[in-house]
Amino acid sequence: MALTLAVTGGTGFVGSHVLAAAEARGHRVRALARRPQRSRDGVEWVPGDLADTAALARLVAGADAIIHVAGVVNARDAAGFAAGNVAGTAAMRMAAGRLPFVHVSSLAARAPRLSAYGASKLAAEHVARGCAGPVAMVRPPAVYGPGDTELLALFRAARLGLVPVPRGAVAAMIFAPDLAEALVALAEDLAGPARAAGHCFEIDDGAGGYRQSALVAAIGQALGQRVRALEVPGAALRLGAALDTAQARLRGTLPKLSFDRARYLAHPDWRADSAPLLALGLWRPAHGLAEGLAKTVAWYRAEGWL
Repeated sequence: MALTLAVTGGTGFVGSHVLAAAEARGHRVRALARRPQRSRDGVEWVPGDLADTAALARLVAGADAIIHVAGVVNARDAAGFAAGNVAGTAAMRMAAGRLPFVHVSSLAARAPRLSAYGASKLAAEHVARGCAGPVAMVRPPAVYGPGDTELLALFRAARLGLVPVPRGAVAAMIFAPDLAEALVALAEDLAGPARAAGHCFEIDDGAGGYRQSALVAAIGQALGQRVRALEVPGAALRLGAALDTAQARLRGTLPKLSFDRARYLAHPDWRADSAPLLALGLWRPAHGLAEGLAKTVAWYRAEGWL
């Protein structure tokens, strides 16, 4: 049955894949947008942001379920993360009423003391749990795929043949279209039998996690060249964060490698266990790492990003 899905973050990387997945599954979408967007079949753009209660009311009016993707992944301080992730989720929870609510968190919420980002995502989960209607939460690991800018620097560095990586770290991965399929499938479930209600799911591509050397080798294979991983200690990441932060201050921008992100990257264990989600029978990942990376590199090249 076709649903009307209210989506936040639909203009972003993951959100754009959610719109595509919803369209492919025959659903209608109402998506929040801070700026004017191009017309798109099956999507009604709702002007506004998470601080605009009138816009949120328009967003959810007549919707069958909500997929809350919007969030802040980089901010100057803890207050910035809280404003984007905690306050934004609270506003959506108030607007949602008793509607089914799929909340996109992060694997970083599993270790909130490591980063202000992770702490804000855990706090947002606590807020989402207070929804009046059925709610399910998803904790993605590193997300990559067409349209991604966060990991693009890693692909560009790989072309030089040597990529610095955190020493001893293991990280789970998920291809963005697969994550989007899972989010839409959960919205369908919450609008029906709601077997996923009340649960917080980790999600990945089924491998559980990859050592950094294996990840770098897979990126090299997708690029068609040999790439070697150079493992660096946490101290080197902190030094890189200090240099990037200083440069960003001069530019008046946010650093790509902040101290917050350096602490996150240095953590040795970002494995994910998607077994509880798979057990519901709602979704399975369609792409392994090699296929997902190949499609990502092909997209980057087609768009002139690589």
